[in-house]
Amino acid sequence: MVVNLKIKKTGVRMALVSCGIEENLETFSLIWLDASVNDSEENIDAQQQLRTSINFLKTFEDSDRCEEYIRSKAKDDRIVLITSGRLGQIIVPRIHSLRQITSIYVYCKDKKINEAWANQFKKVNKYEKKISLLFSFYFRSKVSLFY
Repeated sequence: MVVNLKIKKTGVRMALVSCGIEENLETFSLIWLDASVNDSEENIDAQQQLRTSINFLKTFEDSDRCEEYIRSKAKDDRIVLITSGRLGQIIVPRIHSLRQITSIYVYCKDKKINEAWANQFKKVNKYEKKISLLFSFYFRSKVSLFY
């Protein structure tokens, strides 16, 4: 059996790619949780933009799998979570206290409804109606999020 391995290195990013699976070798990650993260054209475009500017982006459509992944990370890893309002209501109470989570961003159609639950969690930094506004805020404050 022959396995082709490629090593990507871009700036401080170094990832091992094997059989289409990318492993994060960084301690900093951006996780995006949304039921339609891989469905809408807006989300696909946003992912492409993010991947040009960040070290590691992992997407999830299911809150249970996302939580499982977060809990599997070392306590020294630092994770910023971007989530839809609907799935954020499910996952944020379960993962908010984890040391790995440094910041949480919520995008939603109804800001008022999401403010009600999100204000209970100090790691929720911002909630926006448009994903592009959320990313703009994320990039402006990116340096301080992981420390």
